[in-house]
Amino acid sequence: MEQVICNCCGKQLKMEQGIVMADYVHVRKEWGYFSKKDGKTQEFILCEECMEKIAENFAVPAPLSDTVEMI
Repeated sequence: MEQVICNCCGKQLKMEQGIVMADYVHVRKEWGYFSKKDGKTQEFILCEECMEKIAENFAVPAPLSDTVEMI
């Protein structure tokens, strides 16, 4: 992996020896029937800060729970 850039704010996430030193959200959506993008695939990355800003504006809050075991 060469670089990871947030599609929302444009921030390049810090990397050391090919390892991303920050967490982020990677979304990959294959659009299907009944969408305006039928047959297209779209991908984007959000840094943690941008994800938090977006989630603050959700009409229905996204639950946040503890992870019992991290791999």
